[in-house]
Amino acid sequence: MEQQSKDPLHGKRLDAILEELVEYYQGFERLGEQINIKCFTDNPSISSSLKFLRKTLWARTKVESLYLFMLRQKKRDESRKK
Repeated sequence: MEQQSKDPLHGKRLDAILEELVEYYQGFERLGEQINIKCFTDNPSISSSLKFLRKTLWARTKVESLYLFMLRQKKRDESRKK
């Protein structure tokens, strides 16, 4: 029997994380307000952001942290609706 990882980032691709963040924050403009890095604020796109994030560990760490925060926010929002 295989054990499931409790890490929400386990098996999650960076492109999927980025797309979910862009959708949740309704575009790069608001995402850039959350994480002020040039790939989100200056002519942003998924592909250019992925290139930067794959090369820059500190930026990827910030994106992953924001993703985890977003997941907690979604969970809180869902529990309030019930």
